[in-house]
Amino acid sequence: MSDPRITDFFDTLAKVLLRCGVFGYLLLLLSAGVILIAGDPIYRLNSSLFGLSKHELELIIYECIVLMKVIVLLFFLIPWLAIRMVLQKAKA
Repeated sequence: MSDPRITDFFDTLAKVLLRCGVFGYLLLLLSAGVILIAGDPIYRLNSSLFGLSKHELELIIYECIVLMKVIVLLFFLIPWLAIRMVLQKAKA
């Protein structure tokens, strides 16, 4: 990667991926906080609309949290780490 434009592009891409990863985890924390604070109203709303038990709703929420963690890791943080490693190697 001797072309400075390519290096600049990947450096900018790494910065964007890191910010997306941070925002993804902040959104995850915010949604988990909302679930912890307003769990009962969310349960009442979903049980009346869809007939879900509390256990079923908790499983769905847990699965969504795990899915979001995996998505943020796979699509933002792991590519960011790979780009950072390649850029560090190119500088050396």
